[in-house]
Amino acid sequence: MYEVEVKVPADLEAVRERLEATDADRKRTVVQEDTYYDAPHRSFVETDEALRIRRESIPETGTDESRITYKGPLLDDESKSREEFETAVGDGTTMDAVLTNLGFEATATVRKERERYGLEEYTITLDAVDDVGEYVEVETDVEREADVESARDGAYALLERLDLDPDEGVRTSYLGLLLES
Repeated sequence: MYEVEVKVPADLEAVRERLEATDADRKRTVVQEDTYYDAPHRSFVETDEALRIRRESIPETGTDESRITYKGPLLDDESKSREEFETAVGDGTTMDAVLTNLGFEATATVRKERERYGLEEYTITLDAVDDVGEYVEVETDVEREADVESARDGAYALLERLDLDPDEGVRTSYLGLLLES
């Protein structure tokens, strides 16, 4: 599975108004805390990989869930497209203990409030990231690497429909942006 993602800085209120004027389907708002790890046998910063435990709470329902995600190196110079593997874990605290005992080291935690919309085959996420700022992400998943370019072009077109400039795309992760600030 390949995640195709384009992220730009944006005024979330203005984008929200534009989305409400389209056929976008408002999904839900979530709060996520992502704890990132580095491996004992290689530096994920150097290899452009990521390993995280995501703890997500849904205020509307009062539910919580945790997932572990591995993200491979970026596939191109234009977007944040990469191979990704993710699965649910029953207890994020226990998963943290497993990783820590295997020598993985927690490096940072990123907290964000995310408001999600669906439009066509894309998910549009309005992100307010603590200590980083406001961003819009447009993403979709594709099965084959050969489909990444056309999916990325579709994400660019969707950004333009929302009066956002794809040329302002940010390839740095929220973790990277947090560490830079």
